[in-house]
Amino acid sequence: MSERYRYIIGSDIGTGSAKTIGLGMNGQVLSSWKEAYPTAHPAPGFSEQDPDRILKAVMTGIRAVIQQVGHPPAAISFSSAMHSFMAIDAAGAPLTPLIIWADNRSQLLAEALRATPAGAAIYHSTGTPVHAMSPLSKAIWLQKEQPSVFAAAKLFIGIKEYIIHHLTGEYLVDHSIASATGLFDIHTLQWSVPALEAAGLQVQRLPQPVPADHIISRLKSAIAKELGIPPDTPLVMGGSDGCLAQLGSAAMDAGHATLTIGTSGAVRMAIPGAVTDPQARLFTYLLTDDVYIMGGATNNGGVVLQWLLRDFLQQPPENTDRLINEALALPPDGLLCLPYLLGERAPIWDSGATAAFIGIQPQHRAPHFTRAVLEGTCFALLNIKNALQETAGEVRKISVSGGFTHSPAWIQLLADIFGQPMTLQQQSDASALGAIILAASALKMPPIAGLASAKEKLFQPDMRLHEIYRPKFDRFRRLSYSGL
Repeated sequence: MSERYRYIIGSDIGTGSAKTIGLGMNGQVLSSWKEAYPTAHPAPGFSEQDPDRILKAVMTGIRAVIQQVGHPPAAISFSSAMHSFMAIDAAGAPLTPLIIWADNRSQLLAEALRATPAGAAIYHSTGTPVHAMSPLSKAIWLQKEQPSVFAAAKLFIGIKEYIIHHLTGEYLVDHSIASATGLFDIHTLQWSVPALEAAGLQVQRLPQPVPADHIISRLKSAIAKELGIPPDTPLVMGGSDGCLAQLGSAAMDAGHATLTIGTSGAVRMAIPGAVTDPQARLFTYLLTDDVYIMGGATNNGGVVLQWLLRDFLQQPPENTDRLINEALALPPDGLLCLPYLLGERAPIWDSGATAAFIGIQPQHRAPHFTRAVLEGTCFALLNIKNALQETAGEVRKISVSGGFTHSPAWIQLLADIFGQPMTLQQQSDASALGAIILAASALKMPPIAGLASAKEKLFQPDMRLHEIYRPKFDRFRRLSYSGL
């Protein structure tokens, strides 16, 4: 094998940062890069980003990894956060900011559609719950609130499609990302006519859907020169971060769930067909055209801890690990946090939900509030896991990934609250790794060595603590559904 074909780049376009890794075919990480970018909240319920800032971070990461390794990759493959939405003009310039998953501006419109028979039918055909997170709801809002922008738009795309167009000149969306828009029929693998009608859209105003393993064989010459690679370097479309985390965590067997906490959080499991939840609590997304991932996402993962420590307690980021450890050294007590800082998705689907601390007493200090936030985040994920287990079958194993895994104490807290072991794989970012595994398969390259034997660390639950947490979780669940 020539020098060129010794590694693949995986680029993960996350909510808070772009993460890029170069993985050798021997399973070793040759280089990595991470660059953060902000989210703006210009009005209540708004969550927006600058697509060109994200594009710059992705380009910088790919270029940095190539320079650090010293030669071009065999391929570049992409993972991306879901549910982003923006309008662009005929020249490809943004007419709106990038509206991300956490944006709740379309809450009332989404709730109105969700309550109708048409909304229920759209859920069961697209696998995406009707909610303010989805591009379906964002398009309805834009048409109603900014009709001139809606009318002027040539296309409506997400951040990954924006980046792919910058690299190649093509407007393409992979089936995995498309399946999270609320506009794509997961049974026919085509844009859903009823969903398009609800959104006031036509097929020609959306990018062309292609499979996740679709290969683009030509970059723009100027882009190839900028990156320092041949123009015929293959780009593999890849998929959504959540579905690729499942693949990257080697969790494709029945009953094997993944749990991720980054800015947001999710619990997912691979299922054999396009099954949807009768109660519409869960999503069903595509990984590839014959592999489906069912699960649920919470809006409120690490973002709640970040808010508490940075904005409320005014602590610098470098203190985070110490403050987590101090908080979890305390015994659990009656202070309860509903962590719905950004509304909530699964399983309650209430964009209007708000965060709260309940049971505050005079002895409570900053570490108690930190512990309550960590517990509340875990309770929200347990709520999703229980819904998944009711719908898709027993969850026998849970693999964890995401930024929170840098804290062993937080993983242990999860195990104690769930009453179930948590498995941490000692490997790189699961979503970027999933994109790399998908690329190797698409290019019919040999399997990447060493992944099957990746080291795992098991966090066993303390069942004594689990029994203490059970009534607290029951209270959390009752309050979550009460509309507090």
